[in-house]
Amino acid sequence: MATAGLVLGYLGVVGLIPILIIAAIAIPNLLRARMAANEASAVGSLRTINTAAITYSSEYGNGFPPSLITMDGVESGSASCDHAQLIGAMLASGQRTGYVFTYVALPAVEGKQAPISAQAASNGCTVGGAIAYAVTAVPITRGTTGQRSFFTDQTGVIRFETSDTATADSPPLGE
Repeated sequence: MATAGLVLGYLGVVGLIPILIIAAIAIPNLLRARMAANEASAVGSLRTINTAAITYSSEYGNGFPPSLITMDGVESGSASCDHAQLIGAMLASGQRTGYVFTYVALPAVEGKQAPISAQAASNGCTVGGAIAYAVTAVPITRGTTGQRSFFTDQTGVIRFETSDTATADSPPLGE
């Protein structure tokens, strides 16, 4: 009985070693695949924000949206200038799939609230829009949730950096 126990114990250890080897190979590959998926999702979210900002500008005549929250509005009933319902609530919150999104609207008048045009006021706008905007997407934990950070603005060009926050001077994605 003792011999049988030893034989079964050795077989268990021998059987466990290939499982550990497979796990050692597979887990890093799964983490890299997850980071790549998070990065692809972040780029897709930036494209969504660009499309929503252009739609907002043409729909409400208020320039670009003053914030991400302005492009949200799922809970607010019908779409309005202050809650345009152009992006999902999770993206409007500024965090999605391992990335933090920061939207900065550049007002028409430096240091002051942008004036509301007559057309924007007639569309229900209570906050003035922007003449330009910039959006960054930075991984929550670089090297775990994503490696690259991304940047876009009203030009629609998405830029990236591998070790720092992306800016308007970063190389464009795809080059």
